[in-house]
Amino acid sequence: MRRRTLFAGAAGIGAALAIPGGTGNAATTHGTPVFPDVIDLPDGFQPEGIAISGTTFYVGSLVDGAVYRGSLITGKGSILVPGRSGGQATGIKVDTRGRLWVCGAGTGGASVYDARTGRTLAQYDLGGSFVNDVVLTPNGAYLTDSDRPVLYRLPLDLGAAHTIDLTGGLGEAGAFNNGIEVTADGRLVIVQMLADRLFSYDPRSGATFQYDLGGATVLQGDGLLRRGPYLYVVRNSFNVIAKFRLHRTSAELVAEITDPRLQVPATIADFGGWIYAVNARFDLPAPAPTDTYTIVKLPT
Repeated sequence: MRRRTLFAGAAGIGAALAIPGGTGNAATTHGTPVFPDVIDLPDGFQPEGIAISGTTFYVGSLVDGAVYRGSLITGKGSILVPGRSGGQATGIKVDTRGRLWVCGAGTGGASVYDARTGRTLAQYDLGGSFVNDVVLTPNGAYLTDSDRPVLYRLPLDLGAAHTIDLTGGLGEAGAFNNGIEVTADGRLVIVQMLADRLFSYDPRSGATFQYDLGGATVLQGDGLLRRGPYLYVVRNSFNVIAKFRLHRTSAELVAEITDPRLQVPATIADFGGWIYAVNARFDLPAPAPTDTYTIVKLPT
């Protein structure tokens, strides 16, 4: 995500019921929308991160760190993790053990919750400045810090956190490391929102290189999503999701997804042949409790 002060400056059920290739009208069962194209979130929620497990989605709140859980089938949901004063939530992922890994943004920390009950399983004070996004790998959860040239690794057994210093272009001050993903061979992909660059980082060796984008841009790059050889980059303030084909050292722009329903999206997650984008609306000058927020379903 991008803080508003910075912003001012710049397949199962799904295969049976949702057919990729267009947005169209949602299917209905007895008058109830099934897999609706737009999902309403609570007013004033200020969402940022989204994760999907099966047909269940989870969205975190920037305003107080709450986590909202809902159904992709019905679009309905409720608060799973209550918010708290001073809390924040940005990047969020759910693992195969039913645990939610949530970045704490300006709190400088991260939390792990039970995705079924909302119970807190672990809390980390990372000493961070702006803990922004997270990706899960077999070796742990890796988190970006947009204001410090580091990554944080949280072990899957919820042991002590490790801080990894970044060097070269990936460690450049002011670049704003944001979204993070992992390739099939275990390398991390990190987008620099302000520096307009995409980097590879190998957590096993520390080897780093910048992807050749062939003249394409990832400016305002926020959340990342990899599907096979394709990497989707949310360019938040441009209301664009850029689709790249990843090669070993380069990334080829193959499409740009736009939609009038996008309202400064921050992050995306996938289900079936669709991607779901959470509208963060970072362009609001003074977010209010009555502001409306949505998730929109888009073809890939």
